[in-house]
Amino acid sequence: MNFQPLGKRVLVERLEEATTTASGIIIPDNAKEKPLQGTVVAVSNKVKNVTNGDTVVFGKYAGNELTLNGKSYLVLNLDDLLGILQ
Repeated sequence: MNFQPLGKRVLVERLEEATTTASGIIIPDNAKEKPLQGTVVAVSNKVKNVTNGDTVVFGKYAGNELTLNGKSYLVLNLDDLLGILQ
């Protein structure tokens, strides 16, 4: 199943959060926060400054969750993106 965002939106796959700290302490699943970074998977035709494969940073409560083919994604408005990591 393919998904094409409409308007000024992008489809983002969250990057996985580390499961251990730098000192080796294991973080349980219920204590982890959702990551605020992700990889752009699809872009609408109206978005010009973000492309597929970009790693982006977004707000904590931004976007709408969507499940496609058993994977979880976020649909974000362009205004919800805080920047592109390079």
